[in-house]
Amino acid sequence: MATPVPVLRLPRGPDPHSRGFDPKSPRFIALCSPSIISSSSPRACPDPEELKREQHVRAQLRERFLRCLLATRDKKVRFRMHADVSVDATFGGCDIDVLNLQVSDLHTPIGVQKEALIRCQDVISYTFDL
Repeated sequence: MATPVPVLRLPRGPDPHSRGFDPKSPRFIALCSPSIISSSSPRACPDPEELKREQHVRAQLRERFLRCLLATRDKKVRFRMHADVSVDATFGGCDIDVLNLQVSDLHTPIGVQKEALIRCQDVISYTFDL
């Protein structure tokens, strides 16, 4: 009988009812463009047209990223990792920061994992057969 392996759940944001976009959080400030940060200051007021263009460009980039994730879902992927290790899996998705990759049927040198999270810091490269 196979031993069940617990599934690692990603942590929720600081506020369980929000999506984690607190404008005062260090993450928001680090990822935010200078024009948006300056809009939170009462002295500076950015151009509304500039903000609209920037939001439109961000929406297009977000859509392209999501379409790319959809195109690679359930595709076979090969990861080249540190210590000259290669593993094969079926790609599932990633978290919002692209720090963890979710895969299924991960074939490692010591066995097969049904579901797994791979940290991107451990990956040197990965290839898909599209």
